Amino acid sequence: MRVSIAGNRQYCGAGGHFDSCVGGGAKYWDGGARPRLCRTWVALALCVCSAPCLVLATATTNEPAKQERWFQYTNDVNEEVPLSIHVVRVDRSHHDFEFCTTLGKGNSLGMAIVSEQVKLMPPDCGQPLAAINGDFYEKNEKYLGRARDVQIHLGEVISTPAGHTCFWMDPDGVPHMTNVFSRFRVIWADGKNTPIGLNQVREDEEAVLYTAVTGTSTRTTGGIDLILERSTNGPWLPLRIGLVYTARIREVRNSGDAPLTRDTMVLSIGPAMSSRVPLVRPGTTLQIATETVPDLSGVGIAIGGGPALVQDGKPMQWPGFIHMRHPRTAVGWSKDYIFMIEVDGRQSNLSVGMTFPELANYFVKLGCSHAMNFDGGGSATLWALGAVRNSPSEGDERPSANALVLVKKKTTGAPAH
Repeated sequence: MRVSIAGNRQYCGAGGHFDSCVGGGAKYWDGGARPRLCRTWVALALCVCSAPCLVLATATTNEPAKQERWFQYTNDVNEEVPLSIHVVRVDRSHHDFEFCTTLGKGNSLGMAIVSEQVKLMPPDCGQPLAAINGDFYEKNEKYLGRARDVQIHLGEVISTPAGHTCFWMDPDGVPHMTNVFSRFRVIWADGKNTPIGLNQVREDEEAVLYTAVTGTSTRTTGGIDLILERSTNGPWLPLRIGLVYTARIREVRNSGDAPLTRDTMVLSIGPAMSSRVPLVRPGTTLQIATETVPDLSGVGIAIGGGPALVQDGKPMQWPGFIHMRHPRTAVGWSKDYIFMIEVDGRQSNLSVGMTFPELANYFVKLGCSHAMNFDGGGSATLWALGAVRNSPSEGDERPSANALVLVKKKTTGAPAH
């Protein structure tokens, strides 16, 4: 089978032999892993220089060369279905990488295409290698780009958990996939508790905490906005999971739309709830608890999505659910590797997409013990080594609220090999 490259995608044609291709000093070969499926491996490694480069993969037969490098990008193309699946594989035994999440506007909520979000990442995050679009998102214009579920960005919690499946890495670098639930609350001076949301639409019967990632103001109307400042030498901003913050009320505003700064938070109380909370005035102290179940204390990266696809090595079941093929984005892992996957879809001449069961079975065939879905459809995007590698179903990238990004850690010593 002959393999060639055109633009950002690899295509398979007839021929049945190993063939090298032009561009980047790379060779591509037919993996021969299964009938009628062309597996185009692009072996990618990092040079000592500042930018990643393609490295020659040696092979003299149709069998794949031994995969020894810790980072690889793959395009599986099945012309019969048809399917085009883009895969990034990372060796978990290599400790020179980590994951980050992004915000649509770099340091605040918003919408942007994945490639632009990667460009807006702070240099201290490290060198971006690959990225996929992330969670579903709020479509309210005031809070456009607020993720549906929990997000932790560079250690800062951006949104509260909503109980859906989430991907997170513990402080030891071990990936997890769990439903995460919020115990975010305000503890008033009299000891009473009120549940709170974070950086989201505030309904009349709700209380919501706002931080500067929302923008320059809360955009609330009615109710009471309490501008909070630091009260003690205890923890303060940026807001992190699993802590209790002591705050002093600097100002009470009854007009809403309170200003936000990097040094202040605003607790907004809806009109229907204001009569059920203790009387407050400037100078009053209160506490903000950011607890979750399970406890994500110390976690530096988390992102929501769902549904779960694979649990303990077995594909999930969806009885009674009508399954349709669509573009998909997902993450999964085995004991040896972490996979970032995008499946092109809604393009009859290239790729028709996958159902949830098909995607779950694909991860199982890769040996994954766990896998979960992210936002798909027109949002489905996989970026790797400087370019979008998939074919977006709408012709161009569609803006997303956040992304999951694989980076090479920034080091101050000698480069790792």
